[in-house]
Parts: sequence; structure tokens; C-alpha cells
Amino acid sequence: MTTTLFDLRGTVAVITGSSRGIGKASAFALAEQGAKVVISSRKQDACDAVAAEIDARFGKGTALAVAASISDKAALQHLVDETRRCFGRIDVLVCNAASNPYYGPQAGISDEQFRKVLDNNILSNHWLIAMVAPEMRARKAGSIVIVSSIGGLRGTPIIGAYAISKAADMQLARNLAHEFGPDGVRVNCIAPGLIRTDFAKALWEDEAAVAERNRTTPLGRIGEPHEIAGAVVYLAAPASGFMTGQVMVIDGGVTI
Repeated sequence: MTTTLFDLRGTVAVITGSSRGIGKASAFALAEQGAKVVISSRKQDACDAVAAEIDARFGKGTALAVAASISDKAALQHLVDETRRCFGRIDVLVCNAASNPYYGPQAGISDEQFRKVLDNNILSNHWLIAMVAPEMRARKAGSIVIVSSIGGLRGTPIIGAYAISKAADMQLARNLAHEFGPDGVRVNCIAPGLIRTDFAKALWEDEAAVAERNRTTPLGRIGEPHEIAGAVVYLAAPASGFMTGQVMVIDGGVTI
């Protein structure tokens, strides 16, 4: 039963921002369950390195590396086209890549920084989902996973624009779950707490700040990338077949 619930053999998953952090951990976890995985981030050499690691562990041809900046719509279309050319289909899309160029009070963010956050964290997801959803809907099957954040669930004086974008991603998932549900395509969000990634380094590299976060976290620590990857596998797999439009919070208990 367990094998059937989490068996991803015969499926193809595209994961953005997968050369490191949560995206990389998710790609390895998906490959471990039998999926073909497409590694994508801004730099081709970084993507190639991760794809080579996955192929070495799970067999040659398991991973494909296609660099794409999420700010470039044409590059995202190339990512989708190359995936279809090499693997023939897309069954799972994990929108993990994001940007956060500013930390501090909302009043201090520039228009350029604010637009970058909204474009990269919301509009790029809209673009990519629009590119892959038609084939999923035609097949009456597919899973789209947006990596959001608990920042989208509560106020913050430090990462305001980022939190706004992540709240919007949750609503994007709810809206699209309504639209795609009749065709058997599911759309869900994951809302991690503070995870030990390069992306979030500004929030955890300060020892005093981490000590305070640990003090207020029921599990007493920050999270690790592989602890989010399991949720990605669940949402990609048959195990979550009746789940759509939801936000799965994984934060060590911070928001309780």
C-alpha cells in the first residue's frame, strides 16, 4: 500500500530553483520515488551538477538540467518545451524558485525591489502554470505545488513584500484549484517556516536571532530542506489525490 501511495514511476516533475535548498532536496526525493526530474535554476552549470548527482544515484537519464530565470517568460517556455522534448510530458510542477531582495520596514523598499518580488514570486508562477496546465487538464491528471511561506499567514516588519507575495501564492492555488479541479488537476501550497537554506541565510545566520526563533518554536529548532521535500513528494503522489487548494504548514509549530 505504501509503495502505491507514493509511487511516482512513469511521471515527470519540473522543479524550479532546484540547484540548491528545498528545490534540490525535493528533486532528490521525487527521483527516489521513481520520477524523472527536471532541474532548473538561473545557471546551467549549477543545474548540470545537480542533475549529474541525481543520475549517479538513481540511474542515467533520471534528471534533465535546463537553466531558466523565473523573470524571463521565454526562458520558462524553453524549460517547458525542453522537458516535453526530452521526457514527453509534465505530470508534476513544483514552483519553488523565488526572490527576496529586501529586508526591513515596508516604507524602505524601492518600487523596483517590490516589483521584482511580485513578478518573480507570483507572476512567474502564473506563467509557468499556464504553460503546463493545458496538457495536465487534457490528461485529466496532474499536480502543481507552489512553495509559499508562513510569511503569507501573518504580519512581518522584516519581509513584508515577500510575505505579501506568498499570501498571493496561496490565493493563486485556491483559485486554480477551483478552475482545474473538474479536470482532475490538483494545486496546493506548502508553507515552510524558517529552513536552513542559502535563500533564507539572512534570517538564520545570526546566532542570537536563531536562538530566539528556537525558543519560540515548539520543536526547538529551525527546519532542514529534506523536511520540506517529503511534503512535495506527498503532494505529487497518489497519496494526496483528494487534496487541492490547500496550504500545508511545515514550521516546527511556530504558527500554533
